[in-house]
Amino acid sequence: MSPTIKSGILDMTVAMVLSGTIGWFVLKSGQSPVNVVFLRCLIGAPVLALLARRAGMLTLLDWRRLLLAMLGGVALVLNWLALFSAYPLASISAATIVYNVQPFMLVGLGVLFLGEKVSASKLVWLGLAFVGMLAMTLSGPPVEGNAQGNYLLGILLAVAAAFCYAVAAFVTKRLKGTSPYLIALVQVLTGIVMLAPLADWQALPSAPQDWAMVATLGIVHTGVMYAFLYSAIQKLPVVLTGTLSFLYPVVAVIVDMSAFGHVLTPVQALGGAAILFAAIATTLNLAPRALLLPKRRVSQR
Repeated sequence: MSPTIKSGILDMTVAMVLSGTIGWFVLKSGQSPVNVVFLRCLIGAPVLALLARRAGMLTLLDWRRLLLAMLGGVALVLNWLALFSAYPLASISAATIVYNVQPFMLVGLGVLFLGEKVSASKLVWLGLAFVGMLAMTLSGPPVEGNAQGNYLLGILLAVAAAFCYAVAAFVTKRLKGTSPYLIALVQVLTGIVMLAPLADWQALPSAPQDWAMVATLGIVHTGVMYAFLYSAIQKLPVVLTGTLSFLYPVVAVIVDMSAFGHVLTPVQALGGAAILFAAIATTLNLAPRALLLPKRRVSQR
């Protein structure tokens, strides 16, 4: 394994571990989802601007690229709002796992707007993910004392977050050749403009520990995490990047269990495993038949 690949694996692992801890910081901040996202954008913007400048990529965008980046920013901000709202309702574990149906949303957008064809393999994995979604949705809430209606709302918000993220990713794909740091900077600046009128200025953090939580979300989970993520993407092949990205939900489940004692029910665990496996298979473009070939070869011997 080359030093570049090893470095990329380390970068991607750090990025995904950081992603998996976001839910803990969101809930511990004591802020509303709107305030959390607003402060994340406000604090993260200077960090991203510094990263873009150090990379020599702080340049002006033409109007088309700027508007596309802003559109992606709207989708990304809505994604954060929906996901952060889902955490207290469905638990970090359940919301994060359901959130990982986003690859299927992206495939759907490709079919609708780019005329891409869906292979039989992707339909199989979509069916498996749908079964997993049903298992997650129909099972009881993992948060003790939480009403079933709140849990279902949390699941729906996680699905909405996945769709918004898929839209943001779809738009970003149309910005090939543009600095990812610059795209991210435009996105968080868009978030500041969107949420400034909606933020509750009377309920901003008052305790130092609360400010520490939102500052970490802005500096570490927005600026530093983007740096590790983009560094990994530049060094790793797509297949390896896609595989390592699923460390995110694993870390989120571990954090949820350790910090809040939320343990998935057996039905939720099976449903979550189905969703994650289907998402991995879709990301890696695996064919169901290929998974059976080794067994067939063994039987022929």
